[in-house]
Amino acid sequence: MTEQSHILYEKTMSTPIGPLTIAADRFGICRVAFGAQSPTSGHGAEPLPFRTEEQLAAYFAGALRAFSLPLSLTGSPFSLRVWQACLEIPYGQTLTYGELALRIGAPGAARAVGGALNRNPVPILIPCHRVVGAGGALTGYAGGVGVKERLLGLERSAPEGV
Repeated sequence: MTEQSHILYEKTMSTPIGPLTIAADRFGICRVAFGAQSPTSGHGAEPLPFRTEEQLAAYFAGALRAFSLPLSLTGSPFSLRVWQACLEIPYGQTLTYGELALRIGAPGAARAVGGALNRNPVPILIPCHRVVGAGGALTGYAGGVGVKERLLGLERSAPEGV
């Protein structure tokens, strides 16, 4: 995870959950946004957004469980710890906000974990949809709770051994 620079390349792709806009700077993917976004700069001819698009398509097809893309993230040290811990949640599994807080050594910081996940600049790539409320309740998600439910359903229904 590196310091974010300005956006060099953007690309919008169609997915089963609607359009996603992928943005990259010179260090890696710096944003995945729900919906089609107006390009802020750059163009779409760089290979990294296309690799991201290919990996996201494989993920949505149930054929990819982990992304192998460079990320360029900017956030507080706490947010970076939360996002790193979120990357370690296995495909198709969930943790509660409280369990994730314990994993990063911040017991009692479930709300702060939720705030950090709300600022996740690359949802899906950092699978914050795998973090749920106490008792498994589906709570807030940048793409909406319905999208969170669809992503978890996709992961739970993917064939074994992919």
